[in-house]
Amino acid sequence: MTSNQHPPEKMMFQLTLRRRGISDQAVLRTMEEVPRELFVDEADREGAYRDSALPIACGQTISQPFVVAYMTEQLQLRKQHRVLEIGAGSGYQAAVLSRLAGQVLTVERYRKLADAARARLEKLDCHNVEVMLGDGLNLPPNIGPFDRIIVTAAVEQLPENLVERLDVGGILIAPVGPHQGVQTLIRLTRTEAGIERKELVDVRFVPALPGVAREL
Repeated sequence: MTSNQHPPEKMMFQLTLRRRGISDQAVLRTMEEVPRELFVDEADREGAYRDSALPIACGQTISQPFVVAYMTEQLQLRKQHRVLEIGAGSGYQAAVLSRLAGQVLTVERYRKLADAARARLEKLDCHNVEVMLGDGLNLPPNIGPFDRIIVTAAVEQLPENLVERLDVGGILIAPVGPHQGVQTLIRLTRTEAGIERKELVDVRFVPALPGVAREL
């Protein structure tokens, strides 16, 4: 099923984003253009444009559209930015980022998810996205720095090795809090004077786990 077969759902999809406070026109346009139904399981495609998270393989989820749009808006992306995403999942967030930034590196610990995300992104001609199988919480030292970092799984504390990869003027956004419960989206901004921290909204994400998954 293609996105043009969802006119009522997509109209409500856009209306919901606007009603909930998404105002960046570039983000709204990108959310409209990226075919979300291609990133969900076939059984869930009828509900692809509802404002809810949906299950994907390996016990993970694709975040609800509002959260994707909100986190993207908070990144204040520009075409020259190099972005790091921790947790590729289905590849949906990376597809959104790819239309607003210059380069995107997305890291996924499950091979099955990484391979599927890579195939979807190639199909959509997202040639500025690299999907890497790896441990997003323990990246090789030669990766970075980045203008923007987005973590799409819950961490109990912000990993210092991610904060260190943030360039001056850079923004990091991540859900921080207990793995079983409610987290808070935290936005860090690196300035010449240091790190500025701001708490945004409460969210629920699957936990970020260390290491590369042995199976899947």
